[in-house]
Amino acid sequence: MAELKRRRRDLMRALGPDSVLIVPAAPEVIRNRDVHHPYRQASDLSWLTGFPEPEAVAVLAPKRKDGAFVLFCRPRDPEREVWDGYRFGVEGAVAAFGADQAFPIAEIDEKLPEILADRRRVYYPLGVDDGLDLQVMRWLRAVRAKARTGVTAPTALISSDQLLHERRLIKSKAELKLMRRAAAISAAAHQRLMQHARPGLPEQQLEATFIAACAEQGARFQAYPPIVGSGANACVLHYVENAHALGDGDLVLVDAGCELDGYASDITRTFPANGRFSASQRRLYELVLAAQQAAIAQVRPGNHWNQPHKAALKVLTQGLVDLGLIAPDGADLKQLIKDERYKPFYMHKTGHWLGMDVHDVGQYKLDGRWRRFEPGMVLTVEPGLYIAPDAEAPAEYRGIGIRIEDDVAVTEDGHAVLSADVPKDPDAIEALMASAA
Repeated sequence: MAELKRRRRDLMRALGPDSVLIVPAAPEVIRNRDVHHPYRQASDLSWLTGFPEPEAVAVLAPKRKDGAFVLFCRPRDPEREVWDGYRFGVEGAVAAFGADQAFPIAEIDEKLPEILADRRRVYYPLGVDDGLDLQVMRWLRAVRAKARTGVTAPTALISSDQLLHERRLIKSKAELKLMRRAAAISAAAHQRLMQHARPGLPEQQLEATFIAACAEQGARFQAYPPIVGSGANACVLHYVENAHALGDGDLVLVDAGCELDGYASDITRTFPANGRFSASQRRLYELVLAAQQAAIAQVRPGNHWNQPHKAALKVLTQGLVDLGLIAPDGADLKQLIKDERYKPFYMHKTGHWLGMDVHDVGQYKLDGRWRRFEPGMVLTVEPGLYIAPDAEAPAEYRGIGIRIEDDVAVTEDGHAVLSADVPKDPDAIEALMASAA
């Protein structure tokens, strides 16, 4: 709560006394008929307040006489709580979450125009939710209707993304500690999968094993649906069917990470279903591993966002030439990269920001230039190679998909790999899998 209070105080200094920030909760989402998906709070509201319930709106209004932090939420309802569980209510919004004032959500159309009166700017997630856009328009009209009483209405609507998301991009010590723990839980689950895997096992059983291993350590939810792709399925980047059996001789690509207290981990490992890399699998795997190591080495303060990707491309492209998957046709390495000759086998970027969202917020460029790394940023580094079954490539490589992904924090003097507990050296993987035999 102390850290959340500091975040709000920092935001209010940035807002100034003539602005208001409005941050809505995530809606509940129907899965089917009257069954909801498990509720997950909007990351911005969670980051700002920690409040976990739907049907809520947080408002920051600096220098407001009756309190700058206002929370609208569902009131207590003993009858509904018998069915759906405890609600904090307006009393809990103040007592447990530090709101200066709290009101029932049903009163927001009455109270919000009062808060907006005589403010110049309104920050909110502009253009994200049509319903919220219309609601803000109604509140502004209600303020304008009081013009003859001397009240002035805001004249500027500004997206809150820059204000909130640039702050979320730099993680605090407490956030980094939580992300280390999330990565450690996922790392242990990946190790369990490697020890559990064997030919004939359904992909979905590995998925279930991963989810259970995370839940046992306190991470009930996943940051995203796990990807468990064996054989040619690993060539589908977002393969989530997880419906086939592991074949003897297949590589298995597992891209999975838990969410812990709202913070994501995101780890990918690729390993042989039978515990031994074939010669061709090992050649491709060691190429991807070398590309990842080159990319991670570029993660340090002062370097820019695209440098890890460029380092990975250089290693991958040269390796594809050496293995006969790209015919150089007289072009040098720089030209091959410029012509994107690697693209049939490597079609995605080498990473993304990581935080409360698995593809976390924060700009990748500032003023048209790749932004520089700063301590507290966390990103994934995840090169791969995907040789489709029908690819124009030597037969021994067709149907092989490989990705190696780690969570990397930028430190004062370089970087820290948060997910380093999962082996990725091919000999270490084989040794771990053999230990379970």
